[in-house]
Amino acid sequence: MPKYVNFAIVASFFGLWIASILIKEIQIIIGFLLIFTFGILHGANDLLLIKNIREKNKPISYYKILNYYIAVVLFGALLFYIIPWFALLIFVMISGFHFGQQQWQNLPEKIKSPFSNLFQFSYGIFILLLLFVFHSKEVQEIIFEISSINIDPIYFIIAMEIFGVLLALMAIYFAINSKKFRDQAIIESFYLLVFTILFKSSSLIWGFSLYFILWHSIPSIIDQIKFLKGKFNFKNFLIYCRSALYYWIFSLLGIAILYLLFKDQEVFNALFFSFLAAITFPHAIVILKMYQNKS
Repeated sequence: MPKYVNFAIVASFFGLWIASILIKEIQIIIGFLLIFTFGILHGANDLLLIKNIREKNKPISYYKILNYYIAVVLFGALLFYIIPWFALLIFVMISGFHFGQQQWQNLPEKIKSPFSNLFQFSYGIFILLLLFVFHSKEVQEIIFEISSINIDPIYFIIAMEIFGVLLALMAIYFAINSKKFRDQAIIESFYLLVFTILFKSSSLIWGFSLYFILWHSIPSIIDQIKFLKGKFNFKNFLIYCRSALYYWIFSLLGIAILYLLFKDQEVFNALFFSFLAAITFPHAIVILKMYQNKS
């Protein structure tokens, strides 16, 4: 997606310019709106993706798929209620792998190995830790609101250094064995520089929403449409949106209920991220299966 990547880079720096002229409260509102639209939308067609994956393998009824999906979402929500610190840790780990897989989905066949998934996981976690380090106080507060655990921000830096070293060692190993990987690594290193500037120069929600929408959600939507329809175009995008409409509305209703109940409490941010986590669990599994099916 070279054309889209050029757009994402320009849009990222345009977002930084917007951030320089908008107060933090407005940035948060627009950031949430972006997450509510493209962010929620990119995970709203999971049932259709499962159905297509199953049709290519072993058929399964729509209602059985729906029941499995709802069960996973409810289990994720229950986990946040019973063991919030553990659920949060799992959420960060799954999100890290999910982000890294999206970014490095086209690893050269020559270097695909048991280390490939570890590399994708480390890359995604490194991106999240980059965001955490630049906004450690806010992240610390959100973690405390969710789990009642107060984490010293120094641990974000230590974890980022550990995953940075692990990522570098695996990258060196892959680069020795693949010229294609070396070329791709140079490009991805530039993207990491863009992310660093983006996270450092933006508020937590604004920086996360720009990355989440421009570098994850929209590319994921494009990949999903190609998987479902064979190619990406505006007509297929409209079909994708129409098929995702009911799940998207249901998700927005859930967030609206949370807001109405807790809008005057600081705990809303924690509940919001918990809600995103609950719907992220099954989505990450579906996308993993989609990429395995494509390959």
